[in-house]
Amino acid sequence: MSLRRAAADRPEKAMAVVQILLTGGASQLETFDPKPHAPREIRGPLHSIATRIPGIRFSECLPRLAERADRLVVLRSLWHDAAPIHQTGQQLLLSGQLTSRKQIPPTIGDLFDHLLGHDHRRPVTATIGGSPIVKRHSPESAFPNSEQEPGKLSPGGEERAFASAPAKVRERYGESRMGALFYAALREIELGTRYVSVNTFSKLEGHYTWDAHGCNTVGPATVFDYRDTIGPQFDRAMAAFLDDLWETGLWDRTLVVCSGEMGRKPQLNDKLGRDHSTQAFSGFLAGGMVRAGQVIGETDEHGESVTEQPIPLSQIPSIILDYLGIAPGTEFSLADGRTFRTP
Repeated sequence: MSLRRAAADRPEKAMAVVQILLTGGASQLETFDPKPHAPREIRGPLHSIATRIPGIRFSECLPRLAERADRLVVLRSLWHDAAPIHQTGQQLLLSGQLTSRKQIPPTIGDLFDHLLGHDHRRPVTATIGGSPIVKRHSPESAFPNSEQEPGKLSPGGEERAFASAPAKVRERYGESRMGALFYAALREIELGTRYVSVNTFSKLEGHYTWDAHGCNTVGPATVFDYRDTIGPQFDRAMAAFLDDLWETGLWDRTLVVCSGEMGRKPQLNDKLGRDHSTQAFSGFLAGGMVRAGQVIGETDEHGESVTEQPIPLSQIPSIILDYLGIAPGTEFSLADGRTFRTP
């Protein structure tokens, strides 16, 4: 089944989209596409585990999501052919296009603020976890007729709000930055925000993130950090967030889209990290009446390249906009007189 068909059952009153950014480029092998039968230098030292989708395995880093896999559409064939750096992948993930000297395309959040913001008393978008790495122009300069600036929580606002949540909530989400981010996302959806982006990491160099090179000056994390901290914190918080959407009745009207800007090379480097690759990586869809319990796409025996149903990363923004009722090809004017069409 294609990505568009998997997301085809849009409810009559689509409510919201939550876009989870696995900033840094999460390894497909340590998340949703492990290769347990590959040579050790490919599969790595971690194990794979069964999921609720028969025959489909996740990394041991994600036991809670494995238990909820029948509520997901797992995407195993994401790819792009732009430069293997964070900025280009994020441009495609957030706008569907690459920035050029002639044009800086607006992000999904920009589009929503321009097209829907004037109909609401509060921001229709929210950015949680800090701005993405990719540089972007200010939406006010791009959209002179917009009356609402994009919503953005103040630095540390997520943690402060989470600290005041009931103890049982904090325990379910996990006492971590990830827990605070996903709890903040839930609150935004409950308040009526239409588009929420959750940036799981706002800084990469020198920090332990999905960008696991095993190099102290670039990305110090290794596959063991996926297993011991990054994976478990994400898994716990993400599972609690999905459960709350399900239990509060927001599930069918909230589309969750989770992906990084790229993946990793299958070959482990000598520091037990994996370096950048754009040729194959993974993510998932949930909620929003998607046709759950299936996998779209397939990679080769090493997870190095896509072999079935390739999904260009630039297609993700189109799926999001279509779900929220903004048709592909919708045209509007920029501040300098140029016209722009949605992807």
